[in-house]
Order: sequence, then C-alpha cells, then structure tokens
Amino acid sequence: LSLLFAAAGRGGKVALSLQGFAPMILKMLVCGGAVVLSVSAHAGTKPLYQPAPPWVVAAPTTDLGTVTAPPLLIFDQQQRLANGQVWNYVDRATRVTSQQSLLQAGTIILGWQPDEGDLIVHRIAILRDGKEIDLLADKDPLTIIRRERGLEALELDGVLTATMPVKGLQVGDILRVTVSTTRSDPALKGRVQSAATLLADQTEVGFARIRALWPANTNVHWKALAKVTGSKVVRVGDEQELTVTTPLPKQPDMPGDAPARFNPLPLVELSTFADWADVSRTMAPLFVASPFAPGSPLAVEVARIAAATTDPLTRTALALQSVQGNVRYLFNGLDHGNYVPQPPEKTWAIRSGDCKAKTLLLLSMLTALSIAAEPVLANTQLGDHLGQRLPSAGAFNHILVAATVGARQYWLDGTGLGARLADIGNTPNLRFVLPLRVAGADLLPVVNHPNARPDFVAEVDRDMTAGIGLPTPVAFTLTLTGAFVEQLKAADRQLSGDERKAMIDKLINGSGSAVIVSRRIDYDAAAGTATIHATGLAGGDWQRDDQRYQDQLGGIVTDLKFDGERARPDWRAIPVTTAGPASHLLHARVHLPDGGRGFALEGDTSLPPTLAGIAVVRSASLAGGVVDLVDRADATAAEIAPDQIAATRAALAKANSHTLRIVAPRDYPRRWQVVRDARAAGRLKPIETAYATAIAAATEKEPLLLSRARFRRIAFDYAGAAADFDAVIARQPTADAFGERADVRLRLGRKAEALADTKAAYDLDRGSNTTLGQYLALLAENGRIPAALALVDEEIAGGGERKSTLLAAKADLLARDHQTDAALAAIDAAIAAKPGTAIRFNSRCWLKGTLGVQLDTALKDCTKALELGASTGMTLDSRAMVYLKLGRLDDALADIDAALLERPDQTGSLFLRGVIKARLGRRAEGLDDLTGARTDSPLIDEEYARYGVRPS
Repeated sequence: LSLLFAAAGRGGKVALSLQGFAPMILKMLVCGGAVVLSVSAHAGTKPLYQPAPPWVVAAPTTDLGTVTAPPLLIFDQQQRLANGQVWNYVDRATRVTSQQSLLQAGTIILGWQPDEGDLIVHRIAILRDGKEIDLLADKDPLTIIRRERGLEALELDGVLTATMPVKGLQVGDILRVTVSTTRSDPALKGRVQSAATLLADQTEVGFARIRALWPANTNVHWKALAKVTGSKVVRVGDEQELTVTTPLPKQPDMPGDAPARFNPLPLVELSTFADWADVSRTMAPLFVASPFAPGSPLAVEVARIAAATTDPLTRTALALQSVQGNVRYLFNGLDHGNYVPQPPEKTWAIRSGDCKAKTLLLLSMLTALSIAAEPVLANTQLGDHLGQRLPSAGAFNHILVAATVGARQYWLDGTGLGARLADIGNTPNLRFVLPLRVAGADLLPVVNHPNARPDFVAEVDRDMTAGIGLPTPVAFTLTLTGAFVEQLKAADRQLSGDERKAMIDKLINGSGSAVIVSRRIDYDAAAGTATIHATGLAGGDWQRDDQRYQDQLGGIVTDLKFDGERARPDWRAIPVTTAGPASHLLHARVHLPDGGRGFALEGDTSLPPTLAGIAVVRSASLAGGVVDLVDRADATAAEIAPDQIAATRAALAKANSHTLRIVAPRDYPRRWQVVRDARAAGRLKPIETAYATAIAAATEKEPLLLSRARFRRIAFDYAGAAADFDAVIARQPTADAFGERADVRLRLGRKAEALADTKAAYDLDRGSNTTLGQYLALLAENGRIPAALALVDEEIAGGGERKSTLLAAKADLLARDHQTDAALAAIDAAIAAKPGTAIRFNSRCWLKGTLGVQLDTALKDCTKALELGASTGMTLDSRAMVYLKLGRLDDALADIDAALLERPDQTGSLFLRGVIKARLGRRAEGLDDLTGARTDSPLIDEEYARYGVRPS
C-alpha cells in the first residue's frame, strides 16, 4: 500500500509504486505478500496521459532553482475519496546532485495493478536553467512489462510495470514526476480506505504535504498514528479537506523492550468503515463455507478424515494437516484476489493458494466435519497496534481459522507447516484478531499460553569420567517440532557433503567449541519431529574459585535477559514486552570422575515460577556420580507491568547469583595425576579415537589437528603433540602455531628446533610481547644470551608502551648471564618506567630470590606486589623462593602451599615444594611433587639448578 518514489540504488532506476500512501508494512490478506487494495471498473493495461485532476492544488515551485535547497525539493501527497474510489496523486521533484544520484535516477519505474485501477501520468520532466524539458512529448513513451516481482517469495501479484529511461539527464538537473492511481474495490461494498506516509523527522525536504479530500456528506474517519505538530479539517465548498504537517516532529524515544503499540507508526489513516463490527460484517460474506459435491475430490478427502477417527479434535488436526501438507502456498492477487478467495474446489484442484484460499478451504472442511469454526482477520506484524488503528480491512495482512472444540478455542493457520495433534492448541502471537461474522464482531484478544510441547528439546550427555580439564566425550540430541521441521527438511534436501555437515554443526554446536565426530538427522512423520544426533568432544568450563574447581551449569537461566530500563520519567508507565510464544527444554547429564566422590551440586536446584516474564521449571540432582538437570522455559509474549519491573529484575539477578554449578572436592588430584590415572585405566583412548575419526572425515583438517595437539600437550604426550603441530604448520604456518610447537619441542629437549620456531613466530608477529619473550628465552636456552640482549636493546630503543616489559625481560637475561648488578638496575628501570605495576614488583622479588641477593628487600617487593593486587599464586611462589634462600623453610612451605591452592598445577611451585619438603625431611611427599613437575616440564631440574635450587 505504499506511495514510494525513491532511488532504487542498483541498476540506475527510480521506482514509483502508487498503490496508496501507506508503507509496505500495511498489507491486506496477502499472508506476507504484496498487496493492492482496489479494483477499477475502468482499469486499463496501459498508462493514461492526462493533466492533473482539478481538485489537486499544485505544489509551489518558487524555490526549485535554489542551489541551497535540499535534494528532495517536492514530495506532495494528495488523495480524494469519493463514490467508493480512492484517487492517489503524488508529485515529486528531486535534484540530481552527483554521479551516483544520476545513476539512480537513470530509469523511471511505475507500477500498478491493472485490474484494480489506472495509472495516470501527469508529468515527467527535467528542469534545467529555469526551463522545463517535457519527457512525455513522444507518444506513449513508457514501455509496459509484466514482472512478477514477488514470485520468488511465492507471490503472484499481477503488477504491471511501466518503465522509461530518462534521456539527457545531467548532474544539477531537477527530475519531476507527477502521477496518480485510482482504485475502488467492490468487495468493500462502497467503503473506502487509505493511508498516507508521514516523512521521518530528519527528512530534508523543500516542500512536503499530505492532503485529502472527501464529500462533506461522506463519513470519513482519519487518524495520525504518530505525534504530529499540525493537522486540520476544513470545509471547502461541498467537500472536507484534511491537511497534515509532514515531516514528523521528533518522536518520543521508546525503550527497545516496549510493546509495539507504544512505537509510533508514520501513517495517516483514512476510512469510511464505521467500526470493527462494520469491517467484520463487510468481509464475512467472502468467507462462507460451502458444501462439497458428493463424490468430489474434496468430499472424498473429508470422508477419509471422518473415517479415520470420531474424535473432533483429531479430525480438526487431520484437516489442518491436509490443508498445510497438500496445498502449497502461493499468493494470488490477480482478478480482484486481494480480498476475494478462490473457491475451495479450485484450491484443491490446483494444490496452491494463499491464506485466503487456505482459510476458506479449511473452514469448509471443518464445517463438513461438524467442527464449529469461523474465519478471523489478523496482522502478523502489527497486531499489537490494532487497538489504536482506524477500523478498516487494510489493517490486516492475514486470515486464519478459529475453531472451537469442547470449551477450548484453537487457532488454525492453513499457511503454517508441520501441524500435529500435539501442537494444535498452541497460540500464535497475534495479540488481536477480528472474527468475520454476518452480525459483526469487535476485536478479540488472543491470550497466549505455553506450548503443549517444546519447539526445541536439547539433550547433552557429557562423560567427564576421564577427569577435569580433559576433552569430554559428549552426545548431543536436538529435537525440533512444528514449522522448524519443515524448514530443516527443505534445507536438508538442498545441501550435501560439507554444506550439510556445516548446517548440522551450527545447529548443534553454535559456539563452535566442540569437535563433532558423527552426525545424523532422523525424521518422524507421525510425530512431526526432526531429531539431530551428534557425538564429539567438548571442552570443560571448570574454573578455580575458593580453592575448588567449579563447573557452571547455568541451564536456562543464563539465556534469560531482562533490562526493563525505565529510569526516564516518560517511560515509567510503559510495560516490558517479552518474547514468545516459544518453548525450550534442556536436559543435561554429566558423568563425574571417580563416581562423583566428593563432588557437590550447589546453587538453585529449583527455580521460581517465572523469571524475566518467562515461565520456568527446573529439576536437578546428583546421584550415582551423575548430575541430571532438566530445565524448561515457556515464553508467552507476556507483558510485565511497570510496577513489577523492579521485582522482575531483582528475581533474575538473584537467580544469576545462585547459578547451578558442580563443585569438585578440595583434594581433587592434580592434572598430572589425573592424566596418569586416566591413561592407566584406558580412559584417554576414547578421546584419541574421537579425534582420529573426526580428522579422517574432515575436509579441513587443520583446526582438528590443532585441537588434538593441544589435548596431547596437556596429556603430556609431547611427541604426539609435536607431530600434530608439524601437520598444522605444514598447511597453515601461523605465529601461534610456531610458538606452541616451540613449547612442545623444548619439553622434548629439542632446543635448537624450538629456537627456530620462536624465530619464525617472531618474524610473523613482531608486535607480540609473548612471541618476543619466548624468542628471547629460547635464545638464552641455546646459549645465545648476547644475541638476546642485543635484540631486547633494539626493541627498548624503539620506546613505546612496551618499555617496562622489555626492561624486565632484559633483567632476566642479565641475571641468567650472571650480571647481577646490571640485572637489578634493569628491573629497577622497569619499575621506574611504569610505577605502581604489581607484576614488576613481583618480578623484582623473584629476580632477587633466584639470584640470592638483597633478600630482605625482596620480601618487601613481594609484599608490595600483593598489596597492588598481583596474582597471589605467582607472588607467593616468588616469596617462597626468597624464604628458601633465607633458610626459612617453614615460611617457604606455608607460602608455596598457599600458592598451589590457587594454582594447583603451577609447575614451578610443585618443583619448589618438592625441594622444600625434601629439605624438611619429608622426602616421599616431596618426590610426589617433583614427579608432577617433571612430568609437565622435563627440563625443570635444569632450570632450577641455574637458581641454585636442587633436590637434596
């Protein structure tokens, strides 16, 4: 229903579609298709070339030649409503300001519906240097083409298009196009309806106007659906004249979660319908169920359904399935088809129809089955606005069936997909519908309720029995119902190979963090479901907190969002709208290590009835070493009243503060012990097998090889990790991959190769502190400290934010070269370059401790680092080294124990504690720590020997 005269942008065309004055969001009974509201008894398939009608008041042209005027010089919208006809007139003048706008204006496109009205061309001209060049001088200059613009969207709208290249148009010219359409529709029985577009407040325009005329003895209602600054209706002779100021003033800002009805629509509506009951009465005769001829194909279909069951609800579901499954959707706007549905027999014979046709077909079938039903008009996009709209047929863009079985009402959409008996009671988010009754009816609210079964059921089964911190074998199952099944089927039929894999992986593994090993889709036609099955490996979310490992389950709560910001005074009376209708169910199972010994489930094992306006139900337990969580969330598009917003926000915040989590025992083994035990019990084999299977089947193997290399690294299989990094780097040599392989090669004692890798990484990414630090360390490890010092001096000379970090690196190199004074001077300079940095005080504490100098001030440095918020684990490790050098073994042990409580797998801390315990005479305990440190870092004895720290 739009009056659009705008640059098409692509292809150098100007498009002018004259089917009213409302934006395209206002569509009548098109079920998502394009729409035209009228038919004309004198409609033509060729444009008419006529002067503007006498009732038009010409737009002023005094400022057309002003250079400072905006590019849009005139946007004049006028219409006349009389004798059941709407005449729409538009005059637009636009200055061509650039080569881009010249390209856009190169072709004029005019569209109209020939069986509903005429396209009347008044003027197409170029204004240049105060002179008008008439582009209509040639006889019949427009070329007529039929183009079904909406055919790909399943729309047969019958629109004709007239096109004309704008010959001789130049930058600086003014292009002026003035055209009209007429329309009248016998289906409206003499009533008329129209709408005009209000320009947005920031639109720059020289002259803009909305003007409408109608006979004074005609009862025309009008309404602006946005805040306007000026409007009036005056008597002019025998007619009423409406003018509305456009562009709009600045509209009130609305919160993003406000119900749709609070957001203004940039429309002025006009209608001669008295009320909604008048609309209902007028449209009702178009949708009267008619009996089927005995023995006809439709009669046979109804008989089949009747023979299948005597249950009225099951019959209703079977009829809906038949209409949805046997009749494909195709909007038909031909032959006055905007309001008038095609007969059910034709719909069944050609097996295609739009919402009008499908509704009449379903209504007739239900009537034949003795099911009480009636058609209802709806707006799938602007339903929440209906209560504020002028009554008109044009306020709707959809029609469906409301059936009553027993005491319950069912909303049946023939254009939907995948309906089953289990879902037939679900409610669409329409807000309001208008029943079509001979006696008339008012708007009827649609009350939403939770779906009978979830749209999505996600089941996730994680096997963590190998241990925390290792890849977790996982089985995913995702079951879809309703329209989602048909959409998946359609995609599934079109895809193959890697594209199909990618589709399944995205559905099952949206974050991309899991390694998918196997995948398949099962369809159940009877249940109307599609089930995606997948297996693979997932990472763990275990975090260290309060000296214990914790895995946040979260469940459905983590997906709930609620803002409800209403601090502004003019927002405080606005409710919050929520999503829906939709239902999701999550079933998560976690198989814990060691039969779950010492593990606990903390947080909310149950939830309040609603959170963020969503109905929620939770069941959670830990038994037999298995955590079992079932969460269901039902969104019903509920509104939260203003006085409940604060309480709603607080309830969700409270739920988030009590997030469900699995908590490991405090004495959970260290990673090296976990890996040792898992390998001995064969629990690493399923992980290796999963990786091998996934890699063998993958087209792009590098990401999976990289993932397996990292797993092998944390499982202390350094040779296997190195082999995987070799394969990755052979295909994708990145700085990160070189750096990771260098780490593995160093642990294998292949120092020269590790140095070559760090050099390659540095060459690829010279701006990374991590890459530079690793390269410097490997230069030193290979006995090339002078080269390392030269490089770091070169980097320091470059200055910048990295100076403090570079000076600290230089201090480490000097200390390793036994240049104690120079090393201390360098670390002092690092602190001076960035005073108050906690990590630098820790670095100086560590440097003094490993060098065995200034140990009293070293303790102060560590204390300062702790005060400034340095990592407790790292700083306590540094201070333990100082205490060890001071011979204060008990203090050293206390600090290193505390460091390992925070960072239990910190390799250096394990080695240091092994040394301390050995010196305290607790050799067996110390040996256990030393074994763990050597497992992770085979060269750690060599490293600590440089600090003068050796197991005694």
